[in-house]
Amino acid sequence: MFERLFKLKENNTNIKTEVIAGITTFMTMAYIIFVNPAILSKTGMEFGAVMMATVIAAGCSTIFMGLFANYPFALAPGMGLNAYFAFTVVGQMGYSWQTALGAVFISGIIFFILTLVKVREIIVYSIPESLKLATAGGIGLFIALIGLSEVGIVTEHPATLVTLGDMTTHTSIMTVLGVIIIGSLIARKVKGAILLGIIIIWVIGLIAGLSDFKGVLGTPPSIAPVLLQLDISGALEIGFFGIVFAFLFVDLFDTTGTLVGVAKQGGFIKNNGEFPRVNKALSVDSVGTCFGSLLGTSTVTTYVESSSGVAEGGRTGLTAVVVGILFLLSIFISPLAESIPAYATSPALIIVGVFMVKTVIKIDWDDFTEALPSFMVIISMPFSYSIATGIAMGFIFYPITKLFAGRAREVKLTVWILALIFIARFIYLGTV
Repeated sequence: MFERLFKLKENNTNIKTEVIAGITTFMTMAYIIFVNPAILSKTGMEFGAVMMATVIAAGCSTIFMGLFANYPFALAPGMGLNAYFAFTVVGQMGYSWQTALGAVFISGIIFFILTLVKVREIIVYSIPESLKLATAGGIGLFIALIGLSEVGIVTEHPATLVTLGDMTTHTSIMTVLGVIIIGSLIARKVKGAILLGIIIIWVIGLIAGLSDFKGVLGTPPSIAPVLLQLDISGALEIGFFGIVFAFLFVDLFDTTGTLVGVAKQGGFIKNNGEFPRVNKALSVDSVGTCFGSLLGTSTVTTYVESSSGVAEGGRTGLTAVVVGILFLLSIFISPLAESIPAYATSPALIIVGVFMVKTVIKIDWDDFTEALPSFMVIISMPFSYSIATGIAMGFIFYPITKLFAGRAREVKLTVWILALIFIARFIYLGTV
């Protein structure tokens, strides 16, 4: 059955590898179970209900990705998009969270239509090869920054923007130890090194009394307070168009960047640029966004943490199915998921950054019309804390650099159109 559904042999993998990859991906993104409701509850939404919406949306969407598209990509309500939902749309603009959910639903419908007419597929195929390589490298730096900042190794500074945090805290020390352990296991070619490293550092922390074991089972809260509470008619007001567009724009290019970057890392994109079943993969997150808004959560998107499972050898949808099942089980085992501290999962993100950044060696750095746009992609993702912004910078700099170098004919019409759209985006939406 597994062979028929996921074509394991064809993808040079097996059930054990896929399961380990799925567990690894889940552990690196399990934080969303608690972080997403913590953010959305600032709008007045009930924490427990949003947590239920989060795990059901993530679980079902990820299983759908595995069964429908046969890719090891996991989905969940997106970070950044949930903050925009809570702090900008509801907090600053004063709209109700019900109306904001309506806007998320409408953006998902538009997203799905763009997928059906293959606009999103055209965008994926229009990305120049150098920018695809740069996207993977930029995501590598971005995901490593997430890992470092989660434990306070990198922190904000009023004068220098960012700086080295306190390296004497137990979170910093344990994270560094975790990087050493996982790195050593990988160097020794130990199978499942990332997952094994997470478990080892977690157990060390428990023995040292640095974290608490909060149990295994818990009673799931009710989803009723947020289920089907979206206000679509309120979101259809003319003045709400900009908000719908913001949700659509960020999700569109954040997802595109993540898919391309992780696909490059896993070798899913062929040498001729072909990305098999890309439209299926793109369809899943648009459906997931609509489904999530009905459940009562912000935009669902493909997660960059999927790269941790790919780094562990995940190559098929079985990895995604494992992730999805674990999300659904977390309805009942939330105390166990909450017991895994950030210092146990952050080392995995840092190590995955190493795997992903190596793609940049394939960029033609001697050709400045390829090097400059690629560099802008790579640095923009971690510095702006946004995959979508990195993609935007690449699309803007690529045709302009080619134009002034007298090589405008090398640029596809689609790239020019997207460059103009991105420029308009910055003018109209600013930093959103």
